[in-house]
Amino acid sequence: MLLNLWDVALYKPLLNALAFLVSVIPGGDIGIAIVILTILVKTILFPFSQKTLESQAKIKKIEPELKKIKESGKSKEEQARLTMELYKEKKVNPFSGCFLTLIQLPIIFALYFVFYKGIDFSQASLYSFIAIPEFINTEFLGLLDVAGKNIILAILAGISQFLQAQFMPKPAVSDSSSSPDKKPSFQESLTKSMSTQMKYVFPLIVVFIAYRISGAVALYWITSNIFTIGQQIYARRKKDTK
Repeated sequence: MLLNLWDVALYKPLLNALAFLVSVIPGGDIGIAIVILTILVKTILFPFSQKTLESQAKIKKIEPELKKIKESGKSKEEQARLTMELYKEKKVNPFSGCFLTLIQLPIIFALYFVFYKGIDFSQASLYSFIAIPEFINTEFLGLLDVAGKNIILAILAGISQFLQAQFMPKPAVSDSSSSPDKKPSFQESLTKSMSTQMKYVFPLIVVFIAYRISGAVALYWITSNIFTIGQQIYARRKKDTK
């Protein structure tokens, strides 16, 4: 049931959109079609992802006050009450970011699987009003093959992932980190470790995965990361303006 819903509501519409784009793009450049489709999907999801970034920024802003509540020595019940009062006072919904992310993930995964499964436009997969592209050019801009493995695109995907990590909100630095007598808490150490892995380890994983699958997946990753970087810059400038 869920697989059928996934196929009908997400995978097939995106596959048909890709087939349509290949049909109308001069030369049938599937690389350009991948870039356009990725940008279109990311643009549709922009309001949701923007709200997620804004929610994260609001929570980050009140982190010092949350830290004071945790270090107050009061009971867990009292800390929970004070935390909820703070959220209410600052008009912050701690669950909104998670909810908005959950809305986006199925669409992002469906778009990824369109490229992961390979470019196969069979009539069984296409709607009756979408024709199979007469000509498919897998050489992106006449330079890079997106149908097979492509080390150049894979490396660029890793670089774009690294750059995106640079624009991600930095974990809050507590007073304990600047004091030699105080050790950072387990949560602070874990947050710092995860941030470091996202910045330096995950890009290498992206390079490996993008190369092992195909240039199409790598190109999708590059386009998605560049769009996200632009969105994060926009969010920062909007925050600074406010």
